Amino acid sequence: MPGPPKVPARRDTASPRRRIPLAAPAALAIAATGASVLTALPDVVSLSPWWRAAIVMVSGMLAGAIAWATSRPRREETVADDGAFWRPPDQWPPRPAHFTGRVESLAELRRVFTERHRDRSRTEPLAPLVISVYGRGGVGKSALIARFGQEVADRFPDGRLHADLRGTIEAPVRPEEVLIGFLRALGVRLTTDPGGLTELRRLWLTWTKGKRILIGLDNAQEASQVRDLIPADPGCVVMVTSRNPLFLLNAYDKQLSVFSSAQGVELLARLAGGERVAADLEAADEIVRMCDHLPLAISICGGRLATRENWTLRQLADRLRDERRRLDQLELRGGQDRSVRASLQLSYDDCTGIQRRLLRMLSLLTAPDVPGWVPGELLAASELEGADQLEALIDAQLADSAGVDFSGAMRYRLHDLVRIFAREVTFARDDDVQRRAAIERVLSGYRRRAESAAVARWPQDWGRSGRRADLAVSGELTQASAADWLNAERRTLVAMIHQAKSLEMWELAWSLGRAFCSLCHSLRAYWSDWRAVAEIVCEAATRLDDRRALGIALLDRAAVAGGQGGRDSARQDAERALDIFTELGESWWAARAMRSVGMTLFNDGNLDRAQGYLNEAIAAFKAEDDRWWTARSQRNLAELRLAQRRPEEAAEPLEDALAVFQHDRNRYSEAQTLRVYGEVLGATARALESQGDAKAAGENFTRAGFSLDRAAEMFRLRGELWEEARCLRAAGEVGNPANGLRELIYVRRAAEMLAALGDSWGVARAELSAGRAHGRLGRTGEAQQALTRAVRQFEELGDRWWMARSLRYLGETHLEAGDCEAALPLLEQAQDIYRSLGNQGGVGRVLELLRRAQECLGQATS
Repeated sequence: MPGPPKVPARRDTASPRRRIPLAAPAALAIAATGASVLTALPDVVSLSPWWRAAIVMVSGMLAGAIAWATSRPRREETVADDGAFWRPPDQWPPRPAHFTGRVESLAELRRVFTERHRDRSRTEPLAPLVISVYGRGGVGKSALIARFGQEVADRFPDGRLHADLRGTIEAPVRPEEVLIGFLRALGVRLTTDPGGLTELRRLWLTWTKGKRILIGLDNAQEASQVRDLIPADPGCVVMVTSRNPLFLLNAYDKQLSVFSSAQGVELLARLAGGERVAADLEAADEIVRMCDHLPLAISICGGRLATRENWTLRQLADRLRDERRRLDQLELRGGQDRSVRASLQLSYDDCTGIQRRLLRMLSLLTAPDVPGWVPGELLAASELEGADQLEALIDAQLADSAGVDFSGAMRYRLHDLVRIFAREVTFARDDDVQRRAAIERVLSGYRRRAESAAVARWPQDWGRSGRRADLAVSGELTQASAADWLNAERRTLVAMIHQAKSLEMWELAWSLGRAFCSLCHSLRAYWSDWRAVAEIVCEAATRLDDRRALGIALLDRAAVAGGQGGRDSARQDAERALDIFTELGESWWAARAMRSVGMTLFNDGNLDRAQGYLNEAIAAFKAEDDRWWTARSQRNLAELRLAQRRPEEAAEPLEDALAVFQHDRNRYSEAQTLRVYGEVLGATARALESQGDAKAAGENFTRAGFSLDRAAEMFRLRGELWEEARCLRAAGEVGNPANGLRELIYVRRAAEMLAALGDSWGVARAELSAGRAHGRLGRTGEAQQALTRAVRQFEELGDRWWMARSLRYLGETHLEAGDCEAALPLLEQAQDIYRSLGNQGGVGRVLELLRRAQECLGQATS
């Protein structure tokens, strides 16, 4: 066993300290002189025994006072056995010069300290407070600890110890080395070999007992580096930083996140100059974003700007925008410890081989985030194995959880700078075959899941009456869950489809894009993404030289183009698809194409030609024994007859379609048919009212409202917002004189929902409905404003038929207000459009209004 170490005289930290005035040395000198004189006096002068005794007593008192005064330790120094002075150690790093933000984190640490101070008043023994702060490299963990340690310095009169454990390099500091350094800092003179970790731990517990010491342990790699450095005395506090969570017992764990945009801009301004940053806040925000909101990266950018006064923030932002050079820009010359790349390299080196490979493969994906099954596909391993390795990357602060998506699944992502770093490594280390195979496995996994969701959502889009033998559909997916899946995966799906295109994986691009288009079509949502993907699907089919695939892709593109008002391009795509399927002998798909051509003609206002195609489609679907598409086409025919102002002829096909959907328990299609049935009843009621049959009109108004309310409720319960909005808009067009204000409210709600869904055509259609509703309420000004907006929006969408209808209604509104001069050019413009479309019904209705306008003008001039 080692001999006893030489230690400084210990002092009671709880005892009060007396202050010694500056005159104390002089007083002690006088007292010492007096004591010497009195001691020598009996040898010089003859005195009585009583005087001799008094002199001895006074001399002893003075000597005792001198001994007492000289033996008292000073406030900051004690005397060791060898006479050397020792003071409490203060190894704490200085407060960072440009410390920014972290208001919430500092408040949280203060709260923890306050609660601990309150707990110390209890009688039961306490363990020392251990605070573990972990987070990404460069996030500012050390700066936070340094800042807070300076704030609470007065609470630790026995010193502050600090050690860099260097856990992020190949040779981390061993606990024995740290303990030897700490003991020596406390004044323990280790004159012999102190022994191993166990002996050092005993000495550490001994010389921290009864002390109040703040201990900082920076850059810990794992808990084993820290456990033996934690004292037992509750007066001590240990603050640890690490990149990984350490899971220490009785520790308060705090994960430090990156800066917010405002905090990042503030730090940039402190380094580069406030006026300079304020002059271009947009570029400052962009710099912070491209720095991944990481304080280290922002600090480097601020330093570069501070030393390059001729640079603008925009110039730096432009340099950072190139991902191939971004990490080069985030490095200070001659300072590897101030390099984002070096910081990431340390975390990467600390991972296992399979974790490094997963990180490299994840960086290849252009998706913003991914679900938990993707890592298994990238590694060609099981889903569980991939998830375990991903969790290890999260612990290493190289990956992050992006939260729970609409479907309830956890999603994961790489930080931008981590992704850029990992891509550098994978392109330097992995060959193209490995990278391509990993991406292909993920795309195939998405294709399987997307097709399953699309078939669950809209089975009739994938075969006769929803039957498709070559696709195994997951029984767990329902129409509602399939919608949730698309909502969760939409951004990732679009990114993966674009990546498949960029890698020229055309078969995967087509199949994955086709499933995406089917899902969007069934939901009538994500129009811009739908349009972009439909273009890729057409390109993929062309590259594959697959005419059947091209025909299907053309129908998908026609659907989204027609829904956005592009009638001409939609009709051309549908007609081309019809030619392809007819040549291939694909009778079922040819029937689909006939219906699509008919609907584009219908929506373009060419009602007579549209009716012919719809009748042919109905006959073709009956020949294919496809009940669902037959019924749907019959409903479309009823809508056309309603537009032709023949509601009495619309009832029969609607009732046939409704019977099919109810028999097959297809609630979605049943609700759609109920909506159209409500519109037919409303048109019938208006006709009866114009004929003077108020009683029959009232009954039909009531039935129309009931049918539309029921349809809207069915869609509401299913979460089908677009269809619910269509029902609300239809309810606002019934025209019941007793329900005018409520109908306007319905239309407004529909417009809000359609705008939120991104349906620009639906919003324009709702404006037209609002104008009509205002007109029925006698609000002429509001009606004209809404109809004018509808005209402009339909013109922007290129929908000439609905533009003509809006012009007709707007002209009619001016006529009813007595403004014949304003009505005439609007009606003439509508007539020209109707004639160009070959819509004789529309031409006839406008001619009647023109006649009224001309009569009005004649009366005004006479």
